[in-house]
Amino acid sequence: MSLSQSWIERGNKHIATTYGRYPLVAVRGEGCWLWDADGNKYLDFLAGVAVNNLGHCHPKVVQALQEQAATLLHCSNYYHIPSQIELAEKLCEHSFGDRVFFCNSGAEANEAAMKLVRRHSAENHGENRFVVITALASFHGRTIGTISATGQDAVRKGFTPVVPGFRYVPFGDMDAMRQAVTKEVCAVMLEPVQGEGGINVAPPGYLKAVRELCDEHNLLLVFDEVQVGCGRTGKLFAYQHDEVEPDIMTLAKALAGGPPIGAMVAREAVAATFVPGTHGSTFGGNPLVTRAALAALDTLINDGVLENCVAMGAYLRQRLEDLASRYAFAGEVRGRGLILGLQLEIEGAIFVKKALERNLLINCTAGKVLRFVPPLTVTRAEIDQAMDILEPLFKEVSQEG
Repeated sequence: MSLSQSWIERGNKHIATTYGRYPLVAVRGEGCWLWDADGNKYLDFLAGVAVNNLGHCHPKVVQALQEQAATLLHCSNYYHIPSQIELAEKLCEHSFGDRVFFCNSGAEANEAAMKLVRRHSAENHGENRFVVITALASFHGRTIGTISATGQDAVRKGFTPVVPGFRYVPFGDMDAMRQAVTKEVCAVMLEPVQGEGGINVAPPGYLKAVRELCDEHNLLLVFDEVQVGCGRTGKLFAYQHDEVEPDIMTLAKALAGGPPIGAMVAREAVAATFVPGTHGSTFGGNPLVTRAALAALDTLINDGVLENCVAMGAYLRQRLEDLASRYAFAGEVRGRGLILGLQLEIEGAIFVKKALERNLLINCTAGKVLRFVPPLTVTRAEIDQAMDILEPLFKEVSQEG
């Protein structure tokens, strides 16, 4: 029995069965590469599901963690934490925001946003104005609150009754959005690019029109950038492509380059609704993760990572479009920067499995969309290596019929 098989058998006895895990036991990572317990090397174009934007174990993030771990791991939020303060300053300096609430995950950041919009509306417009409009095919998290906000029936199956007060409209359909606005609505929450929903980019002008609609009806606008923020689209934040500012933005995944952190960024007038006792998080914004996030953000902003994302995103898109043009079962390539999806006419799971067997890690979302989210530090040579694996794989699937 291999070392990997031994770990898998042990895990299968005691780990909750919430994931359909692949037979890979990850033990080490560096840049775009991941190694398993048996020493096999994989080209990682999933990057921890868009978490490892700087690649695995980026030296600046590792150094920040090592230094902080030897100094102070945790401190209660009853006290002031210097690295938390610095991180809040940096996020506000580079975004529309004025204040930041820190937590541990994207779902928690979205929970904070949903609580904030409802409390803000209750204080300013009365208790009966609490509905949040979200989009079909959206994904906002796995808590009871965030699955209630998510516009996918599949994630709510078996967990009803869900939290009331959410209304879903087709993503990109402005007429449907206008019709959904009634006197009970307090906010709109959207992903500028839907990740789990199939890598769907907001149509040109859509986010601006939603912003104008929110202004017209005194609604708050929330952008969920948990997956697409922190450089993934080629700009620090995805909303910057459309030159439309929300009232609230949620972040997580790549914010600290690997360690778990979430953040809700908000305008002063909105954030002021949260006062002591209205919300909190024991571990949110602790010294360890905020020190890592400072290193990650500094690297994104100052080390040419965003520029590389734009260039390599264009190159990967070109290579994927060329590949797709030769197979009837392959459709459009969509996305921004280095979050790209290849639409298929057949189920995508077989491609993920076959790619893994060839030491390439990719993912399928929405059933028939291959998702490519490599580290933003990926090189042209590494993209070529990935395509050298995908080309014969596509040919094989085509011949299998």
